[in-house]
Amino acid sequence: MFTEAIEAILVDQCAPAAIRAIENGGSATPLWGALAESGFLELMASEEAGGAGLDLEAIFPIFVAFGRHAVPVPAAQSIAARALLGDVAAPQGMVTLIGHARRSDDGSVSAGNVAFGAIADHAVANIEGQLVLLACAGAQRTLTGIRGSLAASLHWTSDAIGTPVGDNGDQVAVFSAALHAAAIAGAMERMFSMTLGYCNDRVQFGKAIGKFQAIQHQLSVMAEHVACAGVAAELAFKAGKKIPPLLAAATAKARTSASVPLVAATAHALHGAIGVTEEFDLQLYSRRLHEWRMADGSEAYWNRVVGETMLGGTAPSVLQFVMEEILA
Repeated sequence: MFTEAIEAILVDQCAPAAIRAIENGGSATPLWGALAESGFLELMASEEAGGAGLDLEAIFPIFVAFGRHAVPVPAAQSIAARALLGDVAAPQGMVTLIGHARRSDDGSVSAGNVAFGAIADHAVANIEGQLVLLACAGAQRTLTGIRGSLAASLHWTSDAIGTPVGDNGDQVAVFSAALHAAAIAGAMERMFSMTLGYCNDRVQFGKAIGKFQAIQHQLSVMAEHVACAGVAAELAFKAGKKIPPLLAAATAKARTSASVPLVAATAHALHGAIGVTEEFDLQLYSRRLHEWRMADGSEAYWNRVVGETMLGGTAPSVLQFVMEEILA
């Protein structure tokens, strides 16, 4: 029910033209206002706090939908921030997550390539294991320079850093990685749908190119990776939990990120030159896939987390480790 309602808003407010406008510096207020006024940002807040009290399993399809629509505002991060903040009231406006902030010797704090750092009003940050709420207006923002990217590096001076609001800072990186895994899964769904439709419509030598065996093979491999990414992303969103478990989120982010190069490359190869043009919508998703692949750590980073945990554990086999630590 919630997913259908949000999908309706996104279809109306998050069309490709609106995405391009926000990427080009336009106002995100109409889209953000529609999401905020609907109350959907409180989906993970407790019922006592006026929220819906949803767990991870219930909200997973919504996070996938945000990726499928290439939502250009930190809606997923703002929803997750409510769960991370617990009893602390979330600030008004767009809230993003910073999983790996660094504190310098002079007390200043820096964070590189923050998702939606260019437009966010606030950030829930992990600073040396402490959960800190930061005002982005007080930060020096440095854009990535990548066309259309809303990520930015942020730097706060020591006097702009507030006191910690919790000791669960390590959960920020885990939750943010899970969000990006879900977004990758959603964007891949959209890219595969676009690619399949194009191959069925594009005619060459008297028949649709999707009828050629070589094209069908590439589509089949792409479909396998899209399906695998969806299953992997869902691992992080356990029933009855509010925060993704570390190893499940690590596996989800690693597996979805690993599929990005093949899925994006195959989609562009089958579309040909039209796929990279500004006017065609495919690049709205492929650009995000490559950015999300690296966000919060690529597959190499999260594979290392899983591998080191397994090698340092007592499970007698890889299968038992997976069953007990990742799938349980």
